[in-house]
Amino acid sequence: MDNNDTAINYRIDKNILLNQILSLAKKNNISKWDLGAYSSKDLSVQVDNGESKQLKASLKNSITIRVWNEKKLGITSTSDYSESGIKKAFEGASKASLFGSNKETPQFSHLANEPLPILTNNICESSGIKKLLDILRQAESDLINSHQSIISVPYNGLSQSNVEKLYLNSDNSYRQMQLSQSSIYLYAKGEEVGRKPRSAGSIRTAFGLDDLDIKGCIGECSAKTSSHLNYEPIKTNKYIVCFSPEAFLDLIGAFSSMFNARSILDGVSIHDTSCIGNKISVPFLSISDNALHKGNLPSFTFDGEGTPKQNITLLKDGVIQNLIHSESTARKFGSNPTGHASLGVKASVSPEWFVIEKTNSDSCRFNNLSHKNTTEKYVLVDSLNALHAGVKASQGSFSLPFDGWLVDNGIKTSIEAATVAGDIKYVLNNILQVEDIQIVTNSGLSPHVWVNNLSITGEA
Repeated sequence: MDNNDTAINYRIDKNILLNQILSLAKKNNISKWDLGAYSSKDLSVQVDNGESKQLKASLKNSITIRVWNEKKLGITSTSDYSESGIKKAFEGASKASLFGSNKETPQFSHLANEPLPILTNNICESSGIKKLLDILRQAESDLINSHQSIISVPYNGLSQSNVEKLYLNSDNSYRQMQLSQSSIYLYAKGEEVGRKPRSAGSIRTAFGLDDLDIKGCIGECSAKTSSHLNYEPIKTNKYIVCFSPEAFLDLIGAFSSMFNARSILDGVSIHDTSCIGNKISVPFLSISDNALHKGNLPSFTFDGEGTPKQNITLLKDGVIQNLIHSESTARKFGSNPTGHASLGVKASVSPEWFVIEKTNSDSCRFNNLSHKNTTEKYVLVDSLNALHAGVKASQGSFSLPFDGWLVDNGIKTSIEAATVAGDIKYVLNNILQVEDIQIVTNSGLSPHVWVNNLSITGEA
């Protein structure tokens, strides 16, 4: 058995759980089983003009049990951690296995007993609702006072979470980890006489409340909101577009199915099973998925199947190198599971934390192009909106409202309202420049990325 956190006092008692499952397996004549358990303690607050708007405290538990019966799989989930609840769930999974499918049955990950990576993981105790409320009230006040045109902070929140995750199976795999996270988000509303209200937001995360960059969150939110007060409409046309790190990561995330083996097998990706080795972008773009990056706060070191997480190169110099896999998709591709799977009958596969970088820079003809120093006329896209509605991932197309600026000879003018539309294949093959400086965001690491001739539609 493998575990990096032996000194931590866990809420989920592995020994009690294991002994109970072993007894139930023997009683029900089950030789193969696994389970995933999850527990979280969450506190969150919201305010409105100095008054508490919402105070929440919750304790969540869940456990998923899978059993194999004559090669058929049954699964049950429950939030009842009591002895009777576990018994009912195990017996339910056993009965469900009688009706399991023979077509696609997950197995144990062959990496579920491999050593886990060791990460610096600070476990911070909860500070309590009252302290969170006082801090958020002050943050709201400081943000409103930071600029004369900011009139309110209609969306805000401060939260703390302590989360625990465990994986066990009948082949003696044991994974257990605990982590903590604090986060704050602020979304301000600014307005000037005779002009439309304008808004912008910012978010920060950390292991604990004391490490949270609240001043930085206030400053960024204030600066973005005030920068949008001087706005103008934009003419519908094709423009050179520079995506901020956050915006480009959101765009790649919206089309992550192109690197997702589960999506490819299900026919909901723009790629097929022969995509490895295909050139899909300019030769100076590389993309990896690195759950272990120090900027990814916080992260578990194993996935739902017990596979260790890792840094995996998806795209190198424009060529697809790898896909993200569960155990079952890896078998179909003759590959290894990559640490991106959930625990289920048909394990879903999800990306963790993208890293966008420039490689093979000699192949880029616009190495001097920079959002900090250029006379080019271009659109700077700061954030993309309505990703859930404006993206057709299986087709590769998108049409998304955005917040941003028209930049002409270094002068930025906020765009009143507009959408950016295109095709992800076109975007990847028409990148002019991937800047050198990477910026850590909540969804990954990326520099600013420039794309040639994207369609921008202004307000009619």
